Amino acid sequence: MSWELPEVFDTGDGVVRWARLGESGEPIVLVHGTPYSSYLWRDIAPALARSRRVYVFDHLGYGRSEKAEGQDLTLAAQAERFTRLLEHWGLDRPSVVANDIGGAIVLRAHLLESAPYRDMTIFDAVSGGHWERGLFRLMREHPDVFDALPGYAHEALVTAHLENASHRGLRPEVLEAYLAPWRGPEGQAAYYRQYRQLSEADTRPYESSLTGIDIPVRLLWGRHDRILPPEYGTWLHEHIPHAELHWIDEAGHLLQEDAPAQLLAHLLDDPRR
Repeated sequence: MSWELPEVFDTGDGVVRWARLGESGEPIVLVHGTPYSSYLWRDIAPALARSRRVYVFDHLGYGRSEKAEGQDLTLAAQAERFTRLLEHWGLDRPSVVANDIGGAIVLRAHLLESAPYRDMTIFDAVSGGHWERGLFRLMREHPDVFDALPGYAHEALVTAHLENASHRGLRPEVLEAYLAPWRGPEGQAAYYRQYRQLSEADTRPYESSLTGIDIPVRLLWGRHDRILPPEYGTWLHEHIPHAELHWIDEAGHLLQEDAPAQLLAHLLDDPRR
């Protein structure tokens, strides 16, 4: 299906592209992670839009939003931009759904930027603790090596990383859509630029406040997540004790791809009931 983000929001550091689906109902905001884009929500958003006003966007430095040298793509900066984006939309207490680094962004925005939410659904997400691991840690520790990779080696690395996120496997056209923004010299530079700036230093400041979250929180986690294995879901549940935790069988890091029906069923179920 075609996926369009016709609207723009100038952050001062670059343009964020966004879209709204649905004309009525309570607002719900869908937040992607890295190295993905709002294309992750292409099947979920239209279904939710039958009863909700759905907002989707690409973080600065990702997808169809502006990518440029010198952009601040830290979790702290993205959380501050997310808070301003909610204000731009005129949303007061929307439902918020996030995975991967989107989890850290919405948690930081809520706990440190005072962004008000109605409820949160977080799944397979960076949230706190020690999450700098694996390939991500290598990219942070050796940026010059990865910047210098030949184009074919870079594309092979990104492809393998994307495929590792899905337990069921990505269809060729879906893999191509995720890969496209990171191709070529500019895409390669943008890919490692954003990874270099992601750090546990931006999640530690709110960790002690997680127990004080007083809105409904629902946690979902793929049992076969190889990017952030199930123990990360357990850690987050221990730090937000009142949250509901649901394990999703036969799913990896991307519930949108591996278990869209189960994800949608949870999102259609009001967590305040």
